[in-house]
Amino acid sequence: MVKKKLKAKTFQGMNYRKVQRKNSRNRNLLIRENQKWLKNNGYRNIGWNNVISLYQAIAELQRKEQISEFNLEELFLEADRIGNKYFSQQEIHNKQQKIAQELNEITEIIDYQFPDNKIEIVDYS
Repeated sequence: MVKKKLKAKTFQGMNYRKVQRKNSRNRNLLIRENQKWLKNNGYRNIGWNNVISLYQAIAELQRKEQISEFNLEELFLEADRIGNKYFSQQEIHNKQQKIAQELNEITEIIDYQFPDNKIEIVDYS
């Protein structure tokens, strides 16, 4: 009888032990409130399916923590990135063209109202 060698399971290119280590490391980087939430909701770092679900839950919590630290501009950029998932490439291109056109019009209005009359000479010698 010939025994077949089982192929090791991997998750995103990591074996079981690597995922466990990454979970432990990333869980310690979370704020205490999120660590307690993981524990209270039964996320464990033992068992293949549990390890994967914990990995995904930690990634989601890290993303939420990161978003809470964004300033207003970063929030708009993140919202735009998320919203782009629901548009085709042509729709995204058209939207960006319209925004660029409006920005150029605003720039022209600003230049007209605040002309730059000063001449600057830069000497690089």
